[in-house]
Amino acid sequence: MTSPASAPRVITVVGPTAAGKSDLGVFLAQQLDGEVVNADSMQLYRGMDIGTAKLTLPERGGVVHRLLDIWDVTEAASVAEYQRLARLEIDRLLAEGRTPVLVGGSGLYVKGAIDALEFPGTDPEVRARLERELADSGPGALHARLAAADPDAARAILPSNGRRIVRALEVIEITGKPFTANLPGDEAVYDAVQIGVDVDRPELDERITLRVDRMWEAGLVDEVRALEAEGLREGLTASRALGYQQVLAALAGECTEDEARAETVRATKRFARRQDSWFRRDPRVQWLSGTEDQRRELPHRALTLVERAVTA
Repeated sequence: MTSPASAPRVITVVGPTAAGKSDLGVFLAQQLDGEVVNADSMQLYRGMDIGTAKLTLPERGGVVHRLLDIWDVTEAASVAEYQRLARLEIDRLLAEGRTPVLVGGSGLYVKGAIDALEFPGTDPEVRARLERELADSGPGALHARLAAADPDAARAILPSNGRRIVRALEVIEITGKPFTANLPGDEAVYDAVQIGVDVDRPELDERITLRVDRMWEAGLVDEVRALEAEGLREGLTASRALGYQQVLAALAGECTEDEARAETVRATKRFARRQDSWFRRDPRVQWLSGTEDQRRELPHRALTLVERAVTA
């Protein structure tokens, strides 16, 4: 437990999927009289349990987890709304003298919670017009327009990611500034200790393959089928989640189930690399090895790192 002399502060546990963040977050919350605040954008959705590797109640070890299961699958994700909710939880815990432990691999959500980051508003008319253009012309044409208006943003957003391209063009039109001018810097709102869990790529790839196999064995296809009846296919954000998107394609007859599983593995490996690159750009993240041969020592190394920061 945290000592009386230690000042509570925010802890973040970040890194790529399958690195071991969830278990480490539970351990730190147990040791530091805290609660886990979810920072995985897809674990915010009710019913998306197997495909997001959401911890079961026994796996949470008695630690309260906040911001799980708060949105229906039909709701579009909102980083601004997440920021509001996460800061309410953080402020409450700090006021109680307890430790918020943010756990997740959604980089913008983590930064939105702990850093000075303002989100430009939205204009329904501008958004609707851009979405019509996306439907008519496809993401390639809009990405080319984005490249002309904001080359840095175009390099950061995949040409196939129509939703993010539309948002970037919307922000440019509303603010008159490049989309990258609104991207987060490193100005902190909270005193935070940021821990990154590092796993060598070959081992991480193996873990991802094993995790996807276990998800299928645990009933991911049935979970997606049930969520489809609740509107998953119409959900702008949830329907694109890794695993869910691929299973929806299989259920629609666009591919076989085996092909959906193989594509989930490939897409998750690509996503893990993007996660790693995002967090590596932040010099405040202190990396600890989560490889198999050092996994047992990881919790205590992380706790030592936190204790040193508190007494520094």
